[in-house]
Amino acid sequence: MIKINKRITSDWIRGFTDGEGCFYVGINKNNIMTMKVQVLPEFSIIQHQKDVKLLHEIKIFFGCGLVKRNNKNIMCYSVRNLKHLNEIIIPFFEDNELLTLKKYNFIKFRWIVKSMVEKKYHLNSLGLEKIKAVKKRMNTQKNNKIESNLLEIDG
Repeated sequence: MIKINKRITSDWIRGFTDGEGCFYVGINKNNIMTMKVQVLPEFSIIQHQKDVKLLHEIKIFFGCGLVKRNNKNIMCYSVRNLKHLNEIIIPFFEDNELLTLKKYNFIKFRWIVKSMVEKKYHLNSLGLEKIKAVKKRMNTQKNNKIESNLLEIDG
């Protein structure tokens, strides 16, 4: 049984995510899907296997997600379930604003999940192109700002 670390608070999670977390949107080929691709939003935190207990504590904190091996010595806590992203992860980071430039990745991630995937815009070519354009500007050093023209939906 995993003992919960009482020092893991909302502020701690926010700070740890600022340093170690990632908001990512995968776009993978999948011939079964309408657009022949699958849009996979994911929140993750990666740690060396020696700190896997910490990832389990984060999972307990959020009450969702998986802890799995990422590669030989690296473990990953990840949340891909759209319901969990919409009802737990996104509201948490809306209430606990990130302090680093990672907040811009979160804003773009939230827009993709809530404004595109949740509303099924990812199932048409215009929506998919908008997602790709925003995704391209995520997790880069150069594009840590919000370009409001990218976050508009034309239909």
